[in-house]
Amino acid sequence: MPRPFEQLDAVVTPEGLLELRRRGDKDFMILIGGRVLMTSNITTSERVLAQKGCQAIAGTVKPNILIGGLGLGFTLESALQAMPSDATVVVAELNEKVIDWCRGPVAAVNGGAALDERVRLIVADVTKEIARVAAAASEPRYDAILWDLYVGPTRNGGDRDPLYGDASLKKTCAALRVGGVFGVWCETPSPGFEHRLNKHGLTPELVRTKGGGLHHAVYLATKRPPRSERAPITSGSEGRKGV
Repeated sequence: MPRPFEQLDAVVTPEGLLELRRRGDKDFMILIGGRVLMTSNITTSERVLAQKGCQAIAGTVKPNILIGGLGLGFTLESALQAMPSDATVVVAELNEKVIDWCRGPVAAVNGGAALDERVRLIVADVTKEIARVAAAASEPRYDAILWDLYVGPTRNGGDRDPLYGDASLKKTCAALRVGGVFGVWCETPSPGFEHRLNKHGLTPELVRTKGGGLHHAVYLATKRPPRSERAPITSGSEGRKGV
């Protein structure tokens, strides 16, 4: 019979009680309002999000990455494994307790990711950080923005969704460099979200993931150059004949 989880720490949030539980030495779980958000046994989709997102910007000099949501730190760990020593990885996490957990007991299972010198952890809503960069012309754009939030885009999410709607995607695109990547974890594909990504200059690709009996997905959306900067379409054969 498996050992039960023990509660290591908890904090009250507007969404309910946020808890860190552990079973044995290396089996962790985060819950909110009694609902499991993530566990250290099922990490496939988080890792795919980071791996694919970082692969898309491979070769970038001094890459600058923003991760939305720290959780148990597996997205961050995978991003650091894929990034060079001169990378900067900013992680926006809503709750300071989660940062404490990843710097403390959870460091045993995520390779001490939150302690890496390339990482800057901020207690903030990731959309606020994106809005700040988008509004400041002097701020460097991000090469990749990766969202590992516990609420992903859904089939029912509309144009006014605060995370995945038009206003948010417009700012996200503005905070990315041309050719940069916006990666998003989701439970199921969302055609409406794909449409909005395209509308705001981001070309989406859906990557299916499978792990721990769960079927999730990851969107990777690449920022297109403005129309004025795109190369004109020409025909090399026009007006020429073989001789």
